[in-house]
Parts: sequence; structure tokens; C-alpha cells
Amino acid sequence: MKLILAIINHDDSQKVIRGMTQNGFSVTKLATTGGFLMSGNTTIIAGVDEARVDEAIGIIRDMSHSRTQLVPVMTGMEIGGMFSTMPTEVMVGGATIFVVDVDRFEKV
Repeated sequence: MKLILAIINHDDSQKVIRGMTQNGFSVTKLATTGGFLMSGNTTIIAGVDEARVDEAIGIIRDMSHSRTQLVPVMTGMEIGGMFSTMPTEVMVGGATIFVVDVDRFEKV
């Protein structure tokens, strides 16, 4: 048994959850916030038989895509003590996936 922890952009989360459940995986959804952009993420937790780990990762990979997004970035202090913002393009989306061994699993 393996535990999959997948951190997914909020915009992709419903597609991933639907794909996982339609293929027989039980998932738990947690609302999380990213530390860099402070944007909404979803962390999906799934207990998976070792033989189906690659299948689960494939679903996550197929349903979550990286894309660029413009975000405002603060620049240095301007005249009069005001900060200005300049939009900067950053990569968002995709998934960060951790697969962890499970020593014991019980469903009560």
C-alpha cells in the first residue's frame, strides 16, 4: 500500500478528483495555500495499492497542466514612498506528487 499526496492547482482539482474516482480510487481533498504565490491549491490524499500507483499518477498528470499566469510583483520604493507593481509571468499549475510507503492501513 502506498499513500499518494498530490498538490494541485485549485483550477485543476475537480478534473483530477473526477478522474481518480471514476477509475476506482478513493480520495480525500484538502484546501491548501501555496507559499510562493499564496494562491489556492488542493492537496489530494489517496491510499493506493502498489500495483496501481503509476495509473493514479498518470491520471493526475493528464488532468493537471502547467500554464503561465501574470502576477503583480512589488518593485522598489518610488518617489513619495509609493511602491509600484509590475506584472511578471510565472508558471502555475501542474502537480507536485509524493508517494509514501504505508506501514499500516485500517478503514473502520
